[in-house]
Amino acid sequence: MPSTLADWLSYLESLHPKTIALGLERVEQVRRKLNLQPAFPVIIVGGTNGKGSVCAMLESILHAAGYKVGCYTSPHLLEYNERVRIAKQQASDAELCASFAEIEQARGDISLTYFEFGTLAAMQCFISHQVDVAVLEVGLGGRLDAVNVFDADVAVVASVDIDHVDYLGDTREKIAFEKAGIFRQGRVAICADGDVPQALRQHAQAVAAELWCIGSEFGFQLPSPAGGGEGGGEAHVINVGQPLSLALSRSREREQKPMGQWNFYSKVGTRSSLPFPALRGAFQLHNASAVLAVLDALKDKLPVSMEAVRRGLVEVQLAGRFQFVPGLPQLILDVAHNPHAARSLAQNLAALPPAKTFAVFAMLKDKDMTGVVEALDGQIDVWLVAGITAPRGATAAELVQVLQDVQVRGEIQPCASIADAMHEASNRAGENDRIAAFGSFYTVAEVMRVRGLRYG
Repeated sequence: MPSTLADWLSYLESLHPKTIALGLERVEQVRRKLNLQPAFPVIIVGGTNGKGSVCAMLESILHAAGYKVGCYTSPHLLEYNERVRIAKQQASDAELCASFAEIEQARGDISLTYFEFGTLAAMQCFISHQVDVAVLEVGLGGRLDAVNVFDADVAVVASVDIDHVDYLGDTREKIAFEKAGIFRQGRVAICADGDVPQALRQHAQAVAAELWCIGSEFGFQLPSPAGGGEGGGEAHVINVGQPLSLALSRSREREQKPMGQWNFYSKVGTRSSLPFPALRGAFQLHNASAVLAVLDALKDKLPVSMEAVRRGLVEVQLAGRFQFVPGLPQLILDVAHNPHAARSLAQNLAALPPAKTFAVFAMLKDKDMTGVVEALDGQIDVWLVAGITAPRGATAAELVQVLQDVQVRGEIQPCASIADAMHEASNRAGENDRIAAFGSFYTVAEVMRVRGLRYG
């Protein structure tokens, strides 16, 4: 058997002919062999975008409340250990290797993908550490994703939009059906997308899940300028698919109140005078509201004080999600890799003070490159384009062709690598300019390496 984590990861990558093989039968067989039955509440978080933010806020608040939290997310940026955290500490190489070895012995001739192996290992670590609650992020879709072998006490769908069409379908309704597969009978299912797909509502009804939707069963309010306080403000729900002008006006409203407060309401009650989440972006109040709805749904099993909520919101960290890196010129890291996330990034950039913006841009070729470019065209002055040296990576030439086809307004400059693009941006940008690195987890990870940044 492999002896180091790096050896194990190389071995896992070679085990299955496909990187992604949706279906629960194989991983469920191994789960049973290992007798992985969590005795603690399980929260499963899905969605096209926003999953990572919801998981990070849940982890931060529940940790602040004194609970030992197991958190499983993907993909990682710099090190695999980022995916598995217990009490906000990354799992060690030794315990991950031990879990992989046990799974390898138990699976026999059952084939598992890299992600399926990792999902079982994460839960094994959580059970071993006797965590109080586990937060599991869906890898792809939901219905047939490996995390769905575990029953969610509360399930969250942060957003629904077009992505992974080869696996999930080419319409919002088809994708919503796949994401709703994490819902469970008699348990709360939460949707933080302001435009709830009918397929999601229908599936919740079919499995007898209790569906809570933002703007209905829960939501947020911004206090009125006159200080209306609880219940006196205006309720908001932003849909990323709205015309840019409408969404921008509302996002600017939020960005202009970074030190302000907001109120949360649900069918359970209200939480007032809350600090804005430390995570930047106009849509983080949607994600934060989903998090507080989860806490309301689990209030009997996991009571959380207002002090813990406030502390968790203020202290939450998540690399690569509209992340500002200290220094000049301003550097923003965002893993936005589909049109939905790109529209959100564009709106967040537009809400900032005007500045010349250099893009460090690289994507995977199986993503909607045209949709991402179209969404960000109006916010980028110089496109510094690089290829990704991975099997699914687009070349710089392929991305340049997309930019030319879209007829972007900004200058286009191909670069030999993401590192070269970052160096070029740093050389060309003045102190008052801005650098935005986006397009993929690979893009952000490489920029972090170039800048010597650490995760978390």
